[in-house]
Amino acid sequence: MSRYLVLGAGFQGRACAYDLSRSPGVTQVALADASPQALASAGAFLRKAARGARVRLLRLDAARPAEIERAAREVDAVVSCVPYFLNLPLAEAAVRAGTHFVDLGGSTDIVRRELALHARAKRAGVCVRPDNGLGPGMISTLAVAAMNRLDRTDEVRIYDGGLPQNPVPPLNYMLTFSEHGLINEYAGTAVALVGGRVVRRPALSDLETVEVPLLGRLEAGHAAGGLSTLAETYAGRVRTMYNKFLRYPGHIPAMEAMREMGFFDETPLTLRPGVRFAPRELAAKLFRRHFERPGERDLVVIQVVARGVKDGAPAEVVCDMLDRYDPKTAMTAMMRTTAFPASIVAQLAAGGRLEPGAFPVETGVPPDLFLAEAAKRGFKPKWTLRRPALKPRAKA
Repeated sequence: MSRYLVLGAGFQGRACAYDLSRSPGVTQVALADASPQALASAGAFLRKAARGARVRLLRLDAARPAEIERAAREVDAVVSCVPYFLNLPLAEAAVRAGTHFVDLGGSTDIVRRELALHARAKRAGVCVRPDNGLGPGMISTLAVAAMNRLDRTDEVRIYDGGLPQNPVPPLNYMLTFSEHGLINEYAGTAVALVGGRVVRRPALSDLETVEVPLLGRLEAGHAAGGLSTLAETYAGRVRTMYNKFLRYPGHIPAMEAMREMGFFDETPLTLRPGVRFAPRELAAKLFRRHFERPGERDLVVIQVVARGVKDGAPAEVVCDMLDRYDPKTAMTAMMRTTAFPASIVAQLAAGGRLEPGAFPVETGVPPDLFLAEAAKRGFKPKWTLRRPALKPRAKA
């Protein structure tokens, strides 16, 4: 029997609280936010989606770690669904309180600082598990599961994306999370493995075409932050590894053009005397206006391709997963695939099924445990083992 505190009553926080409230063995779920309006909105959503499941709403400010530490002492695990820059002080507060801590990630630099809490967390007997959203998070665990199906892995290609079920030209996209987070993904730098070494690539770069079951041909470009620590963990063991986001054709070149023209810059420009603004501020407002489509249904697609050796011969493991908007709960696929992984990991931690200490998702979340719980929530990745056809020998 376990108790949970979810921080942040936005889309991901309320989805996480929903999943926790419906899980066996969970006796108490508290959803906290500093905004009364956010709490009221989340409460209305949960009453409808969870069909009466009880979630206690709390007025707490995640920007005040001492306040969160006091609340954390009353629960078994804290799940952070607030902006990434708050996660380090929250993780520290949870460790001081002797409480497990899980977050959705968002900044690899901050994640590294959370992982530096390992000794303190281990002494306290608690788990710190950052990066447990969609990507990094679920995609990382699926990648490890794919590698585990091979005897040796040489290459890992990870693709994922949140997309509208009914794309509207010319940009064929809809917002399923923060427009500021989306711009960070487009403007930032991605990491990858090339020749077994960590390299950096501009987001959106190295455009390629990917065939996805049920969706057809999509385009893919490097995703900033998607791998987080995964590349560093497997450096020297895997020659090639990258994560690219998937979009309908035409979207990525348009975003790349906007970036090159400076629309994502944070340095203020002078429009006219007395009027200064950062281009990114304008881009964020335009993204919200153009890509926000209330009531429209989304989907999340993941494809992982791992290549290497199995039983002494070349082999390729392919994982395909597709999740769609849930009309019964009015929950987007992005909410499900981002918040449910955090809920799963928090429950594994509170249930004593994870090793105490601070670990990255790729070493701290056993794929078999995670996937068994994911299947209960309707996440059913399809696994395919392929044997490359041997080239015919040339005739003498």
